[in-house]
Amino acid sequence: MYDIAVIGAGPAGASAAIFTAKAGQKTILFDSDQGMTKRALVRNHYGIEEITGPDLVATGIRQAQNFGAEFVETKVTNLTKDADGFTIETEQGTYQAKYVILTSGLWADLAEQVGLKTKPATEPRIKTNVEVDPSGRTNVDGIWAAGTIAGVSVHTIITAGDGARVAINLLSEIKGERHVDHDILQPK
Repeated sequence: MYDIAVIGAGPAGASAAIFTAKAGQKTILFDSDQGMTKRALVRNHYGIEEITGPDLVATGIRQAQNFGAEFVETKVTNLTKDADGFTIETEQGTYQAKYVILTSGLWADLAEQVGLKTKPATEPRIKTNVEVDPSGRTNVDGIWAAGTIAGVSVHTIITAGDGARVAINLLSEIKGERHVDHDILQPK
């Protein structure tokens, strides 16, 4: 069983997986290769002069894997709550996780299918958002949402930051105290 399953490996999902895996949580990251970032040329991401969307996504996935996250390229087809957390059904098999972070971008079909409360979106070309509280929790205990699906702007810098924010909030809840992740530059 995984501690945390992240559904969607764009900027929000990979960012969430980086933080959860780095914090020692057994993390699995799913992606169906449908994200809109894969069609982008990014010139407005702080710290990066220019990068293609596919390279940005690949870098985020690689970073999460470097901290121990497992990456599976498959579509999640169903999600059910059980006594220990969630059963995640995919086109390639079934997985178990205690918590889920949904970062499916503009794709709300899974959210609606599993009973998450939704609302009309306000971003252009986005139809539906999942309702979340200020920390990123949905109406289903144990499912959190971040990024465009949770109503933040589609810009990669914003969705990546939102994925990190929600991951930090979930980690804080798991630990029972505020989680902080800062690396310190060591003198040479």
